[in-house]
Amino acid sequence: MRKSFRILAFVLSGLLILTAAGCSKKNEGNDNKKGTSKKLSVGIIQYMEHVALDDARKGFIDALKDNGYVDGENITIDVQNAQGDQSNLSTISDRFVSNKVDLVLAIATPAAQSIAGKTKDIPILATAVTDFVTAKLVNSNEAPGGNVSGTTDMNPIKEQIDLLVKLVPDAKTVGVLYTSSEDNSILQASIAKEAIENLGLKYVEVTVTNSNDVQQATQSIVEQCDAIYIPTDNTFASAMPVVHGITSQSKTPVICGESGMVNNGGLATLGINYYNLGYQTGLMAIRIFKGEATPATMPIEASKEFDFAINGAVAEEIGIEIPEDLKEYIIKGE
Repeated sequence: MRKSFRILAFVLSGLLILTAAGCSKKNEGNDNKKGTSKKLSVGIIQYMEHVALDDARKGFIDALKDNGYVDGENITIDVQNAQGDQSNLSTISDRFVSNKVDLVLAIATPAAQSIAGKTKDIPILATAVTDFVTAKLVNSNEAPGGNVSGTTDMNPIKEQIDLLVKLVPDAKTVGVLYTSSEDNSILQASIAKEAIENLGLKYVEVTVTNSNDVQQATQSIVEQCDAIYIPTDNTFASAMPVVHGITSQSKTPVICGESGMVNNGGLATLGINYYNLGYQTGLMAIRIFKGEATPATMPIEASKEFDFAINGAVAEEIGIEIPEDLKEYIIKGE
């Protein structure tokens, strides 16, 4: 009887060792960059779909991948697009909070404001936001102080207006189109107004509340000005084909806030490369994943360079002669 007991104890001990070894191997296989068995989860909330915001998203995801954070392997990325709808933003934000994601990337100011209003605990990085302070997302650009940080897409607006004057030297009145409900657009329009008036030019503006107003607003402003400036405005970025349909008929040059808008019918820009901006934001996320920083202590970062882009087809269409020193920046419009 005693011999049988010893054999049974030996067998049970062996089973316990094998079970422990199996668990250890399983946990080892699930380890991620944080050294835990839980995959990191990232929620991406994008305000709407257009080239600039899409590029920012791609840049962010590529930055993670290039540094070992691969969707479906050691990280899960949930991409949600609100299609420009505020109620969709709220629903997506609630989803991410409920799922307790490890980090949220918010693309564009309305998206950042939505998720920031839902949580003070989940780290939030935002991109394609012009002014984090004006949007009430941070205490200051140098020391955000809360759970939000990220990258600003503030443009070199004075230089963009200088570009307008260089391409349209006979312009006397400059019209500005923007969305009255977008904080980033309001700020850029005010800076543009100052730059335009400082050059001794007349400033006029027409605003919209949503994409349904774009056609009427554009038709109105081409009758009042010699050239148009449109900042990095989400509504107009998604509606540039509509703008182009009107300005191509009126032969009105349009200087835009970013190259995606130029591709879709604008004349020219000196602006943000949104893929690079998104990539830059992804590098910030990696520092958070590694525990090297938190949004509270991460200063808002700005783009390190700006790119010229000139739509040669549009220039020819409306009769604009591109100066020799800018011809190298001509791109093929869509």
